[in-house]
Amino acid sequence: MSSPNFKLVFTGNMMDVLKIVEALESKDIHPIIKDETESARLAGFGSHSQLQQVWVHDDEFETTKTIIEAL
Repeated sequence: MSSPNFKLVFTGNMMDVLKIVEALESKDIHPIIKDETESARLAGFGSHSQLQQVWVHDDEFETTKTIIEAL
């Protein structure tokens, strides 16, 4: 998912991603979570990756960066 309108702000395990998503949503920022493991499972394939990615819209990038650094 490399869209010119969205930026990758974090890659990590599910627990860290959930913490970040909760912090962002409390500030009315709604991130997109990319989970290749779940996508592979739904398609009937296997995956060794246990990492998830958090993406936000360009307009929310600076605010998101500040929130993540505060965690």
